Amino acid sequence: MDLQIALMLAQDGVVNGAIYALMALALVLVFSVTRVIFIPQGEFVTFAALSMAALQAGKAPAVIWMLVALAVLTLAVEAWRHMRGVRVDWMATAFWAVGMPVVACALIWGLKPTSQIGQTLAVLALIIPMGPLLYRLAFRPLAHATVLILLIVSVALHGVLTGLGLYFFGAEGSRTSAYSEARWDLGGIPVTGQSLVVVAAVVILVAVMFLFFEKSIIGKALRATAMNRVGARLMGIPTELSGDLSFALAALIGAVCGILIAPITTIYYDTGFIIGLKGFVAAIVGGLSSYPLAVVGALLVGQLESFSSFWASAFKEVLVFTLIIPVLWWRSLNTHHVEDEE
Repeated sequence: MDLQIALMLAQDGVVNGAIYALMALALVLVFSVTRVIFIPQGEFVTFAALSMAALQAGKAPAVIWMLVALAVLTLAVEAWRHMRGVRVDWMATAFWAVGMPVVACALIWGLKPTSQIGQTLAVLALIIPMGPLLYRLAFRPLAHATVLILLIVSVALHGVLTGLGLYFFGAEGSRTSAYSEARWDLGGIPVTGQSLVVVAAVVILVAVMFLFFEKSIIGKALRATAMNRVGARLMGIPTELSGDLSFALAALIGAVCGILIAPITTIYYDTGFIIGLKGFVAAIVGGLSSYPLAVVGALLVGQLESFSSFWASAFKEVLVFTLIIPVLWWRSLNTHHVEDEE
C-alpha cells in the first residue's frame, strides 16, 4: 500500500463514517430518551432510498400505504385510550397521524414532483411521521417495561419492517441520481461531488442538532428527559411527546442517510440493517449516552471498514463487528453495575 491508496481509503472511510455517525446519533438519542435500542433504524434508510428511486422512476413509492395504515391504526388506538379515560393529546396526534400523512400524500400523489429537491421533500414527508407512529403503536404501551423487553419488541419490529420492505420494493436493488456529478483529481486522488455533499450534509445536520439540544427549549426538554425521566415529568415536561420527537428525529436522520447514500451504492430492501448495525457499533463506543464519542466511534468504524476492505475484504464485516468486543470488555471493567430498575 502506498500513500495514494491510503489516502483514497481514508477518504472512503470518512464518507462511510459520516453516515455511521448519523446512525449512531439517532440510536443514542432514542435510547437516552426512551430506553429503546432501536434496531429498525436502518429500515428508515432503506425506505427513504428506495422511495427516492421510485419517485425518480416516475412511480409512487408503495410504502406510502404503510404510512396510511400506521396513521389509521394510531388514530384507532388513541380513540380507544380516550374511551378508557386516558388523556390524549389530540393536537400532537392530529399532526403525526393526519397532518404529515396528508402532506406526504399531497406531495407524492398530487404534485408528483419531478425535481430532485421536490422528490427529497416528498421522501422526508413520507418517512419522518413513521417514527412517531411506530413509537405510539409499538413502544409507548411498554414505556415502563425493562430494556430487555423493549429490545425484543425492537427486534420483532425490525423483522416486520424488513418483510414489508421486500413486499413493497422487491428483491432488486436501486440507485438514485447524484446531487452533484462533479469530479476532481487532487494529487491523483479522485474526489466526487457526491462524497462532498454527504460530508457537508452530515456536518450541517450535526451542527444543527448541537444547536437544537443546547439552545432550544425543546432540545433542553429532551435532554432533561434523557437524564431523569421521572424528574422531567414532575417538572411538567410531557415525556410521551418527548418519545414522539426523538423517534421523529431518528426517522429524519435515517431518511437523510438513505437519500445521501443511494447515489453512492446500490440499496436493497435489507441494506439498512447492516448500516444500522455499524451505527450501533459506533453508538456502543459512546456507551449509548455520549454524542461526541458516538461520532468518534463512527469515524473509527468507517476507517476500519475501509482499510480492512483492502487488506482482508472477505473479513471486512467480521473485523468491524469484532470492534464491539474490546469496547464492551473495557466498559465492563470501568462501569459501576446497577440493576435495570436503578
